[in-house]
Amino acid sequence: MPLDQTPVTAQPSADSVPDVGPGTVPGTVPGPGAERHGEGAAEAWSIRQPGPWTHRDLAANGARFHITELGSGPLVLLVHGWPEYWWAWRHQLTALAAAGYRAVALDLRGIGGSDRTPRGYDPGNLALDITGVIRSLGERRAHLVGHASGGTLAWVAAVMRPSVIQSLTVVSAAHPRDLRRALLTDRKQMAAFDHVLGFQRPWIPERRLVADDAALVGRYLDEWTGPNKLDEAAVHAYRQAIQIPSTAHCSIEPYRWLLRSMARPDGIQFARRMKKPITAPTLHVQGASDPVLLPHTALGGGEYVAAPYRWRLMPGVGHFPHEEAPEEFTAELLDWVGRHKE
Repeated sequence: MPLDQTPVTAQPSADSVPDVGPGTVPGTVPGPGAERHGEGAAEAWSIRQPGPWTHRDLAANGARFHITELGSGPLVLLVHGWPEYWWAWRHQLTALAAAGYRAVALDLRGIGGSDRTPRGYDPGNLALDITGVIRSLGERRAHLVGHASGGTLAWVAAVMRPSVIQSLTVVSAAHPRDLRRALLTDRKQMAAFDHVLGFQRPWIPERRLVADDAALVGRYLDEWTGPNKLDEAAVHAYRQAIQIPSTAHCSIEPYRWLLRSMARPDGIQFARRMKKPITAPTLHVQGASDPVLLPHTALGGGEYVAAPYRWRLMPGVGHFPHEEAPEEFTAELLDWVGRHKE
């Protein structure tokens, strides 16, 4: 299947992405009451939600990636966490474009409209996906923004390809060495990661995630936010997205690598590699009420940054600062990237 390298305006129909099987469209799941075959497939919900942005696919690091793009100017690449996809950045896409930036939200490997490959979910390869997308967009450098698992990958990308990262914004993500230490020594952080521990079993987690119209994902989203809950449309979108075939499996593979690699040579070598200082100016945003990545686990990331570093703790905010307090978060982000333009 040839890659679609041409930007197109988002279309709400199931025809916005190519077919891969009878009645099945990548990036879609049946809508309410829809059948998976025949006419029902035309009612499918699509990952390519319409808006002022455009959608396209591009090749990087041996896979195909879906991106959503808006605006022109210096590139700001937005990388989602779990269980989200590009839609998590809808507020920032429009704000960044209005401020004179080329805002691009990426679907990570195995999620949303991107390829679901059988392997390649270790942090080193996923970070190369991100820097490869920057190059495929025709850019030499980018302001990189990552949330949760996407924030972990942002840390890694800044270590592996420092020349590509103009500035770094990490949201709800501890430096990988701090996270590793906490998961080995901190009972409270271990308990907060109980869902990750549950992901280590074969097949059962995938089935639980998609059961009952992905009710478990909806419960996670509710429990992981502060007083400002995600709106119903967003929760519905994330519940639909996890039900795209193979997404549940692919999206939790990085968490399986995280725990299973701790005593393996590849995990130990990765931890050693992450000692390298980060040379990109770094904004570190954390929700004070985050029940997943505890604030004291995230605190201390500046130890690894040999550049300007700002710690921003947002009171009353849970695991999703960019969605729970979009105006406040976006103001912080715009100020940070504005300070570090070339």
